[in-house]
Amino acid sequence: MGPKYELSEDFAIKMDAEDPIAKFRDRFYLNENEIYMDGNSLGLMSKDAEKSLLRVIDEWKRLGINGWSKAEVPWIFFSRELAKLMAPLVGAHEDELTIHSSTTVNVHSVIATFFKPDSKRNKILVDELNFPTDRYAIESQLLLRGLNPKEHLVVVESKDGRTLDENEIISRMTDDIALVFLPAVLYRSGQLLDMELLTREAHKRDIYIGFDCCHSAGAVPHKLSEWGVDFAVWCNYKYLNVGPGGPATIYINRKHFDKGPGMTGWMGYVPEKMFDLLNEFEPAKDAGGWQIGTPHMLSMAPLEGSLKMFNEAGIENLREKSLKLTDYMMFLIDNKLYQYGFTIGNPRENNRRGGHVALEHEDAVRINEALKEMGVIPDFRQPNVIRLAPVPLYISYHDVWLVVDKIKEIMDKRLYEKYENKRGIIA
Repeated sequence: MGPKYELSEDFAIKMDAEDPIAKFRDRFYLNENEIYMDGNSLGLMSKDAEKSLLRVIDEWKRLGINGWSKAEVPWIFFSRELAKLMAPLVGAHEDELTIHSSTTVNVHSVIATFFKPDSKRNKILVDELNFPTDRYAIESQLLLRGLNPKEHLVVVESKDGRTLDENEIISRMTDDIALVFLPAVLYRSGQLLDMELLTREAHKRDIYIGFDCCHSAGAVPHKLSEWGVDFAVWCNYKYLNVGPGGPATIYINRKHFDKGPGMTGWMGYVPEKMFDLLNEFEPAKDAGGWQIGTPHMLSMAPLEGSLKMFNEAGIENLREKSLKLTDYMMFLIDNKLYQYGFTIGNPRENNRRGGHVALEHEDAVRINEALKEMGVIPDFRQPNVIRLAPVPLYISYHDVWLVVDKIKEIMDKRLYEKYENKRGIIA
């Protein structure tokens, strides 16, 4: 049986007083009179992240090029130090991670590495609900090999437009599938796929499988190495709070280090020989071999402070609070907004949802705009979803109570009617 909630504002305040990780909220920059519910798109800046960024800026100012070897964390090894901090959050060995480039570039990299089509296996299995950039990259990789995406991309459809059925995915793992690439958490509905089951079933059929963890890393504990996941990619600017456009992460299971990267660059060279500047490429013997270019130090630096805070809080503690926050939010929606035509589009079971609530309404885009005017920062996703992400590091139970109360006010006063039923350029 789940926790018993109450509708009163005092109950929310009481839960905050009993929250063992409430103190971390004070380490973030929170705007007065604003409730930030968009941490699943861009996480807020923490004082810890700011501190590590300012340190690296100072190192650049004082050391110049010597920062690569003489900084507090020598910049040449910075990605590897971050990998040590990130490994516990996703259940990986530190040598299986490298912080590098963008998610889309890393998708290209892993597909180039693992997709080796032959006469028997020459198709990639994806789903219709994943974030489109993954599909763009995969179709590009097919075209580079002279393959027609209409014939060599197998797409699992959703029966309800919100979620995916793992059994349906497994049934599509046929003998002509060379590789499976899926989201860990769906970006619209927040559904959490059973990664362990899907990995096990793919491997029974000798198929490589990887995941886009952009909406799960930092929100949901993973056991990538234990489950045997072949590869994964994710951005770090959502739940992991590296900052806008900060570098992403690539995971390569140790058992595949001998394959070598499908896309190469000098920063993936064996570290000891990198500055020999030889023309013959020799990849590093770990995930570092998948790093293509020079680390983006100023955009990478905040991740050090952020990851240290994650390890201090504990990913299991963060997940526990995240589930309670979203559960509480759904309780309030069910009991205070039921008469206004809202639907909860995410799975309700703890083991099937990520870190946000997908609130659906036919006027979602207008309600979303009204919320912004009332000091709540959510986001809208086509066709009718308001995503509300109560990130456990900096969102309180009282914040959740206030958000639902403001939605009720918007509906009671019909405040959304003054907005066009059309999203902006950025939703």
